[in-house]
Amino acid sequence: MRTVINFNTKWAFSKEAAEVPQTMPEKWYWVNLPHTWNAIDGQDGGNDYYRGTAYYAKEFEKIDLPKADQYYLEFRGANASAVVYVNGKKAGSHDGGYSTWRVNITDYLDNRNLVVVEVDNGMSDRVYPQNADFTFYGGLYRDVSIIAVNESHFDLDYYGGPGIKVTSEVKGKNAKAEVEVYVTNRKDYQMFAYTLRDAEGKAIAEKFSPDTKVVFDIENVHLWNGKKDPYLYSVDASLVAGTDIVDRVSARFGCRTFKIDPDNGFILNGEAYPLRGVSRHQDRWGIGNALLPEHHREDMDLICELGATTIRLAHYQHDQYFYDLCDERGLVIWAEIPYISSHMPNGRANTVSQMKELITQNYNHPSIVVWGLSNEITMTGASDEDLIENHHILNDLAHEMDKTRLTTMACVSMCSMDDPYVQIPDTVSYNHYFGWYGGDTSMNGPWFDRFHAKYPSIPIGCSEYGCEALNWHNSDPQQGDYSEEYQAYYHEELIKQLYTRKYMWATHVWNMFDFGADARNEGGENGQNHKGLVTFDRKYKKDAFYAYKAWLSDEPFVHICGKRYVDRVEDATKVTVYSNQPEVELFADGISLGKQASPEHFFYFTVPNEGETELLAVAGGCSDTSRIRKVNKFNDAYRLVEKGAILNWFDITAPEGFYSLNDKLEEIMKSEESRSILLQFIKLALESLGQGAGGADSMGSMMQMLGSFTILRLTSLMGSANVTFTKEQLLDLNKKLNQIKKTA
Repeated sequence: MRTVINFNTKWAFSKEAAEVPQTMPEKWYWVNLPHTWNAIDGQDGGNDYYRGTAYYAKEFEKIDLPKADQYYLEFRGANASAVVYVNGKKAGSHDGGYSTWRVNITDYLDNRNLVVVEVDNGMSDRVYPQNADFTFYGGLYRDVSIIAVNESHFDLDYYGGPGIKVTSEVKGKNAKAEVEVYVTNRKDYQMFAYTLRDAEGKAIAEKFSPDTKVVFDIENVHLWNGKKDPYLYSVDASLVAGTDIVDRVSARFGCRTFKIDPDNGFILNGEAYPLRGVSRHQDRWGIGNALLPEHHREDMDLICELGATTIRLAHYQHDQYFYDLCDERGLVIWAEIPYISSHMPNGRANTVSQMKELITQNYNHPSIVVWGLSNEITMTGASDEDLIENHHILNDLAHEMDKTRLTTMACVSMCSMDDPYVQIPDTVSYNHYFGWYGGDTSMNGPWFDRFHAKYPSIPIGCSEYGCEALNWHNSDPQQGDYSEEYQAYYHEELIKQLYTRKYMWATHVWNMFDFGADARNEGGENGQNHKGLVTFDRKYKKDAFYAYKAWLSDEPFVHICGKRYVDRVEDATKVTVYSNQPEVELFADGISLGKQASPEHFFYFTVPNEGETELLAVAGGCSDTSRIRKVNKFNDAYRLVEKGAILNWFDITAPEGFYSLNDKLEEIMKSEESRSILLQFIKLALESLGQGAGGADSMGSMMQMLGSFTILRLTSLMGSANVTFTKEQLLDLNKKLNQIKKTA
């Protein structure tokens, strides 16, 4: 029977090596896996993290391995392309940084062995992702194992799959579970023993058969019912020769029905089950993507505390351990491949292989209900024939491989709802940031109403929405100020709009956690996207976290917002309280400021601000405390001053009545002359990167969406798309704008 040996310890590592070593290197660094070489430089800003080739080397004795006919090296994640060498010979390779893959190393082994893995996260025109707003951490960042098996064994070669596939079908109070296995080098005398088990592991049915496919009838089936009751069956499949077990695999699965209705949203087991939740990136501060099980568990605990019913696992395949947690906790999952931002004509084969891996490896997870085809793929321009054909291929492939689930994708906000590629998947969602990148918060709900009215048969959702917040504060929060107060206001408004539209099949906050985006230079802390409801290190839950908890969680609580905003200049200040209880009472220094009821779970109090004031909020049996302090001058520690910027606003000449880099895009676009100068400036920058006029036209559309940004902030933001500017270029643009009178 197979044996799995953990292969994580004592690898030699080098970014400086120029070739594959033939003997064990003496001067490389020692590392244990999981490991990434971008844990620091991929999070500190500047868009200068190392993207290239690095090497891992490890020696071992064959005698230390269990006796077996065949040996496979299994990689749970190597970003992004990798080549495996055993004793100087190439044994296998893989393109795609987020899925499991294996290499049969049997024929390459000697008594003493050297394994070298060449890993490359550099630029490519054929392996996704290449252009996206997150760091592409390089390394062997998930577990590596050796799997020792008999010559006859359950398949280990087909797209990293588990060798077993379970398809359940619920019929009334009963269900059928079809179990199919895939085997390599099976002998005529070998048979299969199948055992069906309940959630406690007790055998409830057995079959002994020569067939690779059997069906179990489950009477009075116990349904997998989301967070209410995430019940999991399991099945063991053994390849046997007489009384000997040659190999064994197992899989957990759930029995459930679901439907996505264009008018009534998500329906689980015949009942409405609104999908309201978050998106998740897999990285952490100082760790990158080299996560341990305890990190995954903490993420899941925080998401469950929030009360989410769904997670969009963006923008790539996540660790199998996390999908297992989703099954166990009852979260409904959107799983996707990293076909993102820019369509690459040479990348079609890679989208197909990554989709095959995603579905093959994750088919048995009952938590997954949709396969994501792409994300914001028209970011750099409208769809074309090749992009549309690529999506048809992926959509058909998903339906061919999995007839039980639906397909979806996330469209960038500027993408026309009439674009033909929007019609391809079974469902669709949009990434909208009205109220942050442009427009205002009130525009979100009405946009979805227009889509629903125009395309009533297409289930529509919101796959991304959010705004950035750091430890900046303001009693009069404004769009773009990065304050915790504006983020809280933004999410209050979005909750009220999105959660009351039952036709929306799913909504996913962008993002549950701050994450690494080394090209970003925003908010005063470079190298991160700060749209998370929780900080990058998972230490602080921002106020907006509790706004969602008030709507989604059944755990009684009350939370006073603004705990980090102590010093306040106004004589009477607004204090917001969130709670899922029907009534909240707020006390200031023991004196009641009254009770409030709110069906929206948001409670607003006006508090006299004199000296130091201790605040106490009481809701049912719950309480929370905070404090404020009267000051005469605004505390500058609460106000953003960007660091590391090429230019700051005060470096820019801005004659009264004339345009400058400090003006918002919506103002610049009012004047044909200033608009033309800006678009020409952007066009030249894109052409220098080989993106051509198409990218510039798309940027024009994007700038209409980013109306609330100043030009200075836009040019900083464009660093996430690898478009950078020098101080001299920006000052030259500003000089030209200074010559143009503002349009009234």
